[in-house]
Amino acid sequence: MLFLVHFSVLIFLNGIYVNFLHLLSSGYRVKKVSPWHDIPLKLGDGVFNFVVEIPKESSAKMEVATDEPYTPIKQDTKKGKLRYYPYNINWNYGLLPQTWEDPTFANAEVDGAFGDNDPVDVVEIGDARAKIGDVLKVKPLGALAMIDEGELDWKIVAISLDDPRASLVNDVNDVEKHFPGTLTAIRDWFRDYKIPDGKPANKFGLGDKAANKDYAMKVIMETNEAWAKLVKRSIPAGELSLV
Repeated sequence: MLFLVHFSVLIFLNGIYVNFLHLLSSGYRVKKVSPWHDIPLKLGDGVFNFVVEIPKESSAKMEVATDEPYTPIKQDTKKGKLRYYPYNINWNYGLLPQTWEDPTFANAEVDGAFGDNDPVDVVEIGDARAKIGDVLKVKPLGALAMIDEGELDWKIVAISLDDPRASLVNDVNDVEKHFPGTLTAIRDWFRDYKIPDGKPANKFGLGDKAANKDYAMKVIMETNEAWAKLVKRSIPAGELSLV
């Protein structure tokens, strides 16, 4: 009988390098998989896969290397040194696979800002601390329209279906009720994290407020469509890896 096992391999070199591999039982064939392109986005009933890049309460700046084959999760570097946030991030953070913020599309609803050329980011507010490379089933609750140096960088606020309070939260109003102060804390964290490095604070569109679940779903669907055009080469990929 043929079955598929999904696991991750962590290779420690200059930073932490994560490849996602599939193991097939017949012959134990191993296949590299891109956490951006190969993990499916949609699971049905408004549930999506979320790939963890940065576990909560950690500060190493991990991200998918979108310009490398199989887009591994790696620690970012600057001038040959590993990069860290100035303080821990308080939530599990990562990406929605098979999404892409198109840098040629000006979003009229968010000050005409263009996409940041990356997958859509997720801030997962559940209690459990995930691990780098974990793939969690999440439901979106809202969206923050962060503008980083003029580029639109969506932050989808979501919760893991495994969280004990997942059934209690289905929209941004529920977040305020069951996770009081969390939306403000997320906005403030992403607004201010560059200030210690001497950079200006980030800005937010949509009146500085979190959009509701329906709006978040719209963002996810639109960026999934943009990704589909990208991998079909209907849009120039530039230096992005499509494998």
